[in-house]
Amino acid sequence: MLPTLPRQSDPNVLVGFETGDDAGVYLITPEIALVQTVDFFTPIVDDPWTFGQIAATNSLSDVYAMGGRPVSALSIVGFPNTGRDLDMLEKILQGGLAKMQEAGCTVIGGHSIGDDEIKFGYAVTGVVDPKRVLANRGARPGDRLVLTKRLGTGIISTALKKEKASEASVDASVESMRTLNRVASEVALEFDVHAATDITGFGLLGHLHVMAAASKVSMVVEHSEVEFLPGALEYSREGYLPGGLKRNAEFVSGCVEFDPKVPQEIRNLFFDPQTSGGLLLVVGEQDSAALLSKLTEREVAARLVGRVLEKTSPLLRVE
Repeated sequence: MLPTLPRQSDPNVLVGFETGDDAGVYLITPEIALVQTVDFFTPIVDDPWTFGQIAATNSLSDVYAMGGRPVSALSIVGFPNTGRDLDMLEKILQGGLAKMQEAGCTVIGGHSIGDDEIKFGYAVTGVVDPKRVLANRGARPGDRLVLTKRLGTGIISTALKKEKASEASVDASVESMRTLNRVASEVALEFDVHAATDITGFGLLGHLHVMAAASKVSMVVEHSEVEFLPGALEYSREGYLPGGLKRNAEFVSGCVEFDPKVPQEIRNLFFDPQTSGGLLLVVGEQDSAALLSKLTEREVAARLVGRVLEKTSPLLRVE
């Protein structure tokens, strides 16, 4: 639908929605630009405090993906208008606020509506150096791909709904989803990172597709280098696949080629919609080893997972 909207013209818009980036970037002064994003969703875990934490972490992630520092946020709440279970809403808000405080981001207000289905998230504003914006369209042939979190949150969540997920698997997934991408973003700015995105609802290949198209390049992922959360491969093999995974696969089906040796359970995970996933950093080859080393030193579970090529067909390949 977006192409049907009237085109806007504002020279201060450094990043709009035309290239499917993670957040908008608006120039304020030659030294400061605003990063703006909004994200909210329905509960994916039973514990309200944990849900609040995950929702906040996910909302902050888009600012980190642009190389920005979050500074303020507005909460967005949909909650049943019955007057009951307000302690649940209080715990959701407390969980979100705790994570915002960890990020150094001040919640300055918000808006709530009555809704039969609980929804929660934030509109987040950050700041970024206009010369250091990490947009998704800067990938260059020869660059390497670095992924900073393991995959599998969508499949594990689906297994949990079917009461098939182990406690260890759920705990690992929750811990990943409520871990800020702050450190990964800060480290990225120390190196020759040409582009970045965070891996969320479109899955790894969906986000790579957007990045490759925006950058006019092709990308190769080495499946043996990608790590998965505990239990994710097993649940994928057993068919606990979220609906979003299937839609993601349909979306990029004509743009991705798999080597025949890549098992189906791994193919599934490359389409798996992630909640509060890691950053995908596109870095110059000369900096890739040092970036990976620094991320590991800062306790970020980063992996070198692929490379960038001159544009060819198909746009993406998994080896």
